Amino acid sequence: MVDDEQVAVRNLQHILSKEGYEVITSQSGSRALQLLAAEEFDLILTDLRMPKVDGMEILRQSRARWPDTEVVMITGYAAVDSAIAAMKLGAYHYVTKPYKLDEVRKVVREALEKRQLRLENRQLKERLAKVGVGVTILAEDSAMTDLLSIAHDVAQSDCSVLITGESGTGKELLARYIHESSPRAHGPLKAVNCGVFTEELLGNELFGHERGAFTGADRKKIGLIESADGGTLFLDEITEMSLSMQVKLLRVLQEKEVQPVGSTDSVKIDVRFLAATNRDIMKMVKAGDFRQDLYFRINVMNLHLPPLSARRKDVRILAQYFLDRYNNAMDKDIREIAPEALRVLQNYDFPGNVRELENIIERAVVLARGERIEVEHLPDMEVHTFRPPTEGNIPSLDEQERTYIEWVLEQTAGNKTKAAEVLGIDRVSLWRKLKKYSMD
Repeated sequence: MVDDEQVAVRNLQHILSKEGYEVITSQSGSRALQLLAAEEFDLILTDLRMPKVDGMEILRQSRARWPDTEVVMITGYAAVDSAIAAMKLGAYHYVTKPYKLDEVRKVVREALEKRQLRLENRQLKERLAKVGVGVTILAEDSAMTDLLSIAHDVAQSDCSVLITGESGTGKELLARYIHESSPRAHGPLKAVNCGVFTEELLGNELFGHERGAFTGADRKKIGLIESADGGTLFLDEITEMSLSMQVKLLRVLQEKEVQPVGSTDSVKIDVRFLAATNRDIMKMVKAGDFRQDLYFRINVMNLHLPPLSARRKDVRILAQYFLDRYNNAMDKDIREIAPEALRVLQNYDFPGNVRELENIIERAVVLARGERIEVEHLPDMEVHTFRPPTEGNIPSLDEQERTYIEWVLEQTAGNKTKAAEVLGIDRVSLWRKLKKYSMD
C-alpha cells in the first residue's frame, strides 16, 4: 500500500489486515520502488499522484520487474482519466477517494484471484509441458488419482480387466495407460469397438480368415487377436457382442488359442485382454443378455471411471489441457480461462463427461478473439443441467435419453456423425437408438 497521506495508509492497512491480508506500507514512491526491488508482491495499491515518484512510475517498474503482480490505482475523482490511462498500461483497476469499503474489498479480492489463476495456469502449462511420450492421464481429484494408482499396480500383472463408466469418461485412454504401464508395453495394443460391426464382420476382425474361407476372401487375413500376440487387446463396448460371439471369445480366453475362419488349425496366442462397457453388465448377466462365464473371465479386476461431475477438481486441469491443444492447433494466443468462465465450467454437470468438456473448449477457442476465454464464449451451460421433474410428472430414463438425443441432433444440425461423437457412441449405436425411439 503506497500513499503519501499517513492517515489514508493506516486506514487502508487496518481494513485489509482485518480481511486476513498481510499489508506492507510505504508513504513515498521512492521507498516503494526499494521494496519492489527486494521482493515480489501479490498486489500493489498505490496512490496515483505523489511527489517525485508517482503511481504511474510504480506501475511501469512493477510491470517490468514483476509482470504477475497486480496493480490497483487510488485516485481522486478529478484524476479518473489518468487512472483509466494506467489501466491501459496494465493496471488491474482503480478506486476513488473517499473509499467505499465494500468496493475496496471486492477489487482486492478479484485482483488477487486473477493473479492466483494466472500462476495456477502457468504451473499447469509447466506440468503439461513435462508430459512426455506415452499416455498420461491428468487428474487432481483424489478419486481419480487413487484409481490411477490401482490401475498402475494392476498393469504389472496379466489379469483381464473390465473398465466401466459412462460414455466420454476416458475408458479407452485408461486401457492405453494400463498397456503402456505394463511389461507388455513393448508389444502391440489392438483395439476394436464391438458395437460397430455386425456379428459376421466382428468375427472376421477378431479371428481373421484363411484364403477362400468365403466368397471374396482372396487372401489370408490375420485377426486382431492374433496380431495382438505379445501385447494387449482392448474390446470396447463388449456388451454389444452377440451371445454366439461371446461363446467364441470365451473359448479364446480359456484355451489361449484362436482359430481363423476357414481353418482347421488353431494358433496359440499370448494376449492380455482388456474390456470396457458403459452399460450395467451385471443387470445384463441376470437378464441373460451377457454370459456369466465370460463375465467372470473378463472381470478379474474391475476399474470404474467416475463421471466428470464426481471429480470437479479435474475440470480446471483438463480445460487448460484442451485450451493448450486447440490454441496450438488453431494458431491462436489465448492465454487463460477467465475466473467467471472457469466457475461456470466447475459448476456444470457434464452429462457428456470429458468428451463434452473438450468440445466446449474447442468451441470457445474458435469464438475467442482476445487472450482469454470468457463466459460468453461458452454455450448455454444450463441446457444440460438436470432439473428434478415436477411432482406427478417423473420421466423415465428412456424419455430423458430421447430428449437429450433430440437436443444434440438439433445442435449438430442433424449431422449424425457429429451427434454420435458428442454422445460418446458410434454411428451404429446412434442408429439403434433412433430406431428404438422411432426417431429415424
